[in-house]
Amino acid sequence: MSDVILLDSGPLGLITNPTASQENRDCNAWMQSQLQNGVRVLVPAISDYEVRRELLRAGKSKGLAKLDELKRAVGYVPLNTEMLLVAATLWAQARQVGKPTAHDHAIDGDVILCAQAVVLAGKGHRVLVATTNVKHLEQFVDARLWGDIA
Repeated sequence: MSDVILLDSGPLGLITNPTASQENRDCNAWMQSQLQNGVRVLVPAISDYEVRRELLRAGKSKGLAKLDELKRAVGYVPLNTEMLLVAATLWAQARQVGKPTAHDHAIDGDVILCAQAVVLAGKGHRVLVATTNVKHLEQFVDARLWGDIA
């Protein structure tokens, strides 16, 4: 069983932002320490989509290049039918208990990310989602603020 960290769009955006703010440097250093400790850090398809669409909208080619390089360097989790079926189930469950993670007409990237984590966990991995917003994710998966993950 391997330890896997999936990057939510928050930390993914920090890691791939070419601006050298202290928060960007801290997040990159955190990711490097995870990799050095043998943890697999992966870019989920839905997080890539959420970061990529904004980079494209804003015409940020350096950010796009960093995003593509990171995916090649650490790995990528594509979406598949199984994950989308799990996402639909999570979406429905959240509404049944009165805890939706997005508006009813939204695609709801949070449940898609959680579904990617659930499917990987079902394949025997210990999965943790690194995020900047735990609230919507923690009802389905182990999600923590990236800076709180040792």
